[in-house]
Amino acid sequence: MPLYKRITINSGTKVLIWKIEEPFEDLSRGIELTPHCRERVEGMKSDIHQRGFMSVRHLLAAEGYSDYDLFYDEEGKPHLKDGKYISITHSFEFSGIIIGDREVGIDIEKQREKILLIAHKFTPLEEYHTLANDEALVRKLTIVWGAKEAVYKSYARPKVSFLQHINITDFDFDDFKTTGKIFFDGKTSWYDFGFLEFEGFTCVYALPQDENPS
Repeated sequence: MPLYKRITINSGTKVLIWKIEEPFEDLSRGIELTPHCRERVEGMKSDIHQRGFMSVRHLLAAEGYSDYDLFYDEEGKPHLKDGKYISITHSFEFSGIIIGDREVGIDIEKQREKILLIAHKFTPLEEYHTLANDEALVRKLTIVWGAKEAVYKSYARPKVSFLQHINITDFDFDDFKTTGKIFFDGKTSWYDFGFLEFEGFTCVYALPQDENPS
């Protein structure tokens, strides 16, 4: 399967999503890995993780990058050697990247009822009492979790708590966007989020706002 979705957020920021349908052998063709990444992918026990890893390299190639243009810092955060910012995500049969001129974050999650069991760990559940049914609640919680995961990747500070430090502004499904903030270490940082849903999955991406109100 070629590229599943390409979204131009602004002149300097793009989201690319891949639907992973090919076998590992097909995804490996035309992709040259660094020795370190070759060792990483060969050490993966799960086929879907191997395929997800390779699909991300195809997304990079779609934007003119190779595996040699990507590196990770000691916290495990990815970076591009040309100074552009990147975030990477993989969930089951979908993978995605966001590349931008400023710090960015992205997350893809499968919509699953088990999120109802862990929701209290990352968001105050009383905020969602008006939702009509469990399906709507699963959808909303998945967006909120994805937003917090995406902004956590972008903010990249240790000890940030999803429940205590990250707040996502309520939204309607039809908005396809919301805002949120991280209050941590005495500083408030505001972010804009966009989200989309497809084939039972949710993708959320985060970008810092130009001006952060106190």
